[in-house]
Amino acid sequence: MDYDLLLCNGHVIDPANKRNGRFHIGIRTGKIQKVWEANDSLPIPTAERVIDAKEFIVTPGLIDLHVHVFTDNTPLGIQTDRIGVQQGVTTVVDAGSAGVETYPTFLEKAVTNSETEVLAWINISRLGLCGGLSELADLSQLAPEETARLIKSDSRICGIKARMSASVVKENGSKPLHVAKKVARELEVPVMVHIGNAPPALHEVLELLEAGDVVTHAFHGKKGGIFTEEGSLLPEAERAVKRGVIFDVGHGTSSFSFATMRRALQVGLKPYTISTDIYRHNIDGPVHSLAMTMSKLLALGVSLDEVIEMSTLNPAKILQKEQEIGTLTEGTRADISLLRVKKESLQLTDSEEATLTTSSYLQPELTIKSGKVLKCI
Repeated sequence: MDYDLLLCNGHVIDPANKRNGRFHIGIRTGKIQKVWEANDSLPIPTAERVIDAKEFIVTPGLIDLHVHVFTDNTPLGIQTDRIGVQQGVTTVVDAGSAGVETYPTFLEKAVTNSETEVLAWINISRLGLCGGLSELADLSQLAPEETARLIKSDSRICGIKARMSASVVKENGSKPLHVAKKVARELEVPVMVHIGNAPPALHEVLELLEAGDVVTHAFHGKKGGIFTEEGSLLPEAERAVKRGVIFDVGHGTSSFSFATMRRALQVGLKPYTISTDIYRHNIDGPVHSLAMTMSKLLALGVSLDEVIEMSTLNPAKILQKEQEIGTLTEGTRADISLLRVKKESLQLTDSEEATLTTSSYLQPELTIKSGKVLKCI
């Protein structure tokens, strides 16, 4: 046999390699061996298993940059594979559920026995979310030195998470972010910053961020967001984008607004990445899945090619893993998502209970993880 697995005739969208068309993909020993343009006049190679993918969009394995998969020990965690490979997502990044003291338990709960690859933004608070949802209210709980040592020792950790909203920091304002940024600069890793209700004010937070840092929940509809009360883009937001700060969707229960996203698109501001902030309380709505969040961006007018790039190549770049994931490059791990474009009416809902009716949406059908075929649920 030429291959262990052969995907035939799929509509491949692979932004990393600028592929968009009908291709065959040959997989052997868990890696992509060959990608070539489909040609009906040529014989198809032999394989242990052949999947006719002509009805599917075939993409690099989807990457969700913001999830919560630390079960039992935090109030948010959901089982990893439920929002990973079972939904067409091959890599998830837990966003600060664990801190340095709770990280070993996080590995046990979220990583062991999971098919989905799990990376992590480590919380600058030593307990992460295990001590509740006001983890940055007590500055004595910040653990910069221990966090730095852990990041150096574990390649699974991609950066540092700091949640900058009033309910989290209480009287501390942006002080925890200053601590997180100091560590991040020393180690040359990004920070992911959750934004929400002030204080601290968004303009203050944005001025602390540098190229490669991530603002998640960037398109929420709360007061004090990226648009002024007069409706113009916040000057600090405009400057942040120009210097390379990443604006990420981070949908969540209360952090994605159709109105804000529409306004952003009107002024030429598109998200760099699409992520869900999915957890146990929003998987049944309004978030549902990464594919559903991608569908919302499609319904708002973002092209399919861009939506795929925002969910594959772009997050891989932030993670500094674009040579490994988010790509269908020959020789890389065979992490692949097969999506169906469902041509039927569906009502979509944002975090403010606003609705939008779409005539088509993305539905994950199959996930290929390191060459293993898994059916989506």
